Amino acid sequence: MKLLMIIVDTECREELEVLFKHNGVSAYTEIPNTHGVGESGVRMGSRAHPQTSSIFFTVLDPDQIGPLGEKLRAYCEACDRDMKMVQWGVEEVL
Repeated sequence: MKLLMIIVDTECREELEVLFKHNGVSAYTEIPNTHGVGESGVRMGSRAHPQTSSIFFTVLDPDQIGPLGEKLRAYCEACDRDMKMVQWGVEEVL
């Protein structure tokens, strides 16, 4: 099993949910409107820096990750969007 963390522009969160549904991801957790600073700039939800991100977590079988990653890359390229996907090994889910 792998734990995925996907960071996406808040305005793209619905598209990510559709990608999840079409790729058999039936369980995830979202932390909406997160603030931070990174490669894409300052995201504080303020007047000076109005953008925010949403962070999604899900646990998947390793064979699901490749196809989902390919679809995420294709979506980002087609729509000029930026998503980050990080994965960690999961030893046990209780």
